[in-house]
Parts: sequence; C-alpha cells; structure tokens
Amino acid sequence: MTQKIKVFTIFIVASLCTLSVAAQDLLARQAPIDRKMKAVDSLALKRLIFTNNYESAVESLYDEWSNKYAHRETALPDSFRISLRNFCMPTTSRVLTSNFGARWGRQHKGLDIKVYIGDTIRSAFAGKVRIVRYEGRGYGKYIVIRHQNGLETIYGHLSKQLVSEDQEVEAGEVIGLGGNTGRSTGSHLHFETRLCGVAINPALMFDFRNQDVVDDYYMFHKDSYQREGLIANRIRGVNGTGFDATDDDGSDEMQLAETSSANTYARPSRLHKVRKGETLSSIARKRGTSVATLLKLNHMKSSAKIRPGQILKYN
Repeated sequence: MTQKIKVFTIFIVASLCTLSVAAQDLLARQAPIDRKMKAVDSLALKRLIFTNNYESAVESLYDEWSNKYAHRETALPDSFRISLRNFCMPTTSRVLTSNFGARWGRQHKGLDIKVYIGDTIRSAFAGKVRIVRYEGRGYGKYIVIRHQNGLETIYGHLSKQLVSEDQEVEAGEVIGLGGNTGRSTGSHLHFETRLCGVAINPALMFDFRNQDVVDDYYMFHKDSYQREGLIANRIRGVNGTGFDATDDDGSDEMQLAETSSANTYARPSRLHKVRKGETLSSIARKRGTSVATLLKLNHMKSSAKIRPGQILKYN
C-alpha cells in the first residue's frame, strides 16, 4: 500500500511539473503575440490621435461649411503647421506659365500650369469637395476642396468637373479635366492654395518642375509668408533660375524687392542650398552661424535630416 502511495505521489508531482512546463511554454509563445497586439493597439491609437488632431485643427480654422462662395477670408493663425505628406501633384505638367503675385495691375492668387484640354487633373490631398461651379468672368469651371491638413485648394478653367459638392475624395483621385473656360487666354490649370480663405503661394509647398512637394510639412507664419512667397517665386516660379549656394561671393543671397509696405524688411533673407554630403554642422561653420540658429530659422527639430537641394535660411 505504501509503495502504491509513493508511485501515485510521484505521478502527481510529475504531472504537475509537466503542466507547469507546458504552461510556461504557452506563456512564452503568447508573449510575442501580446507584444504584437500591444504594438497594433499603439499604432491604432496613434492613427486615431493623428486623425482627431487633424479634424480639430481644421475645425479651429473654419467656422462653417458652405457651398455658396469660392473663398472668404477670415483671421489667420499666427502660425500653423501644414502637413504635405500623402500628397499628389494636381497635374504631371512641369511647365509654369504664370507666377503667384502682381500681374497686369492686379494680384494673381495662384499658379498657372500649362495643361491641354482633356488632361487629367487630380486632388492634391485627401479632403471634401466644397464647391463645384462655373464662373464665366473668372475661374470658369472650377472646384474647391477642403483638406484635412487645413488647406483649401482651387482648380480653375477646367473643361469638365468629375466630382460633386460634399463628395469625399482621396489624394490623387481624378476630379476634372484641363480646359480653357472662364477668363483664360489659353488652356491651363489655375491652381490656388488657401488658408482661412487667404491665398498663399503654392510654390511654398509645390515644386511642379520636380513633381514633388518641398518638404514633409510647411510651417506657415503670418508675419513672413508673403516674403517667403517672393523667395519661392525666385526658386520655383516662372523663369526661376534658383541660385548656386556654393559660390562664396555672396551670389546666393537673394535681395528681395520692397514691393509694398507689407513686404518691407530691414534685412534681406540669406539662403543656403544644401549640397550632397553637407550637414547642419558644416553649413553652420561655412555661414558663420550655429546649428541651433539654423534649426530655429527653418523651424526644424534637432533630429531633422537635410537633403541635397533643400533651401535653408541662415541669417
């Protein structure tokens, strides 16, 4: 009897050990799954926060949604970060025919890009169509889209509109066809970018020649966007030759004309075009400034990376 009890006890202990090892194996196998699920949950949470931030940002800029007007200027924020990620160029054309700014005694509020009648026009970012209308003495057939990044984009002189008001669109979705309608002297796309109804130079964000945006985001500043728009025309506009920042004779310093009291500045902007292999430290040494100053002037984080062709302020 005693022998049977011993055998039974050994069997129970062995069984418990086996269960313990099996349980540990199960926990070990479950741990990576738990970590993956936690990572998935974190990503989902980040996406939700990102979306909510964008929605709240747009709500903070615009008080209403109306299909009655193309644009209505309201108070601009002192500064606003405009994300340029997940973009699509409105057209594959690289030919600019008219800059943003003064033209023929009036202000031209967008860029003109050469397209032909029937060419595909796409939404620059995801958003919601606010206006689809015809204006015979102005835009012709045009579309206005409000985007989650806070911008509104306008596409004018179309031959055909392929979306309807209040329709949600994705970046790159076809919205219309190029044309020559309205006040136009030849087929082209009139492309505007507006913040709170105020026109800002699309060349601050879009580089049509290179079919790209200028960065992952554009930091809008109310006190400097007009001046920056003039610089953008010099770099990316019609007949813009840019400049060679490698010359040490000061040829890279753009002297901005004092076109109005709003654009009068005591000190011209000095810009550096990044060359291959350069770093913020090497640029700071060359320009007699500090990395901290470069970061501040260009609204960059210390972890930011620079790329060849990028334009940096250094004064």
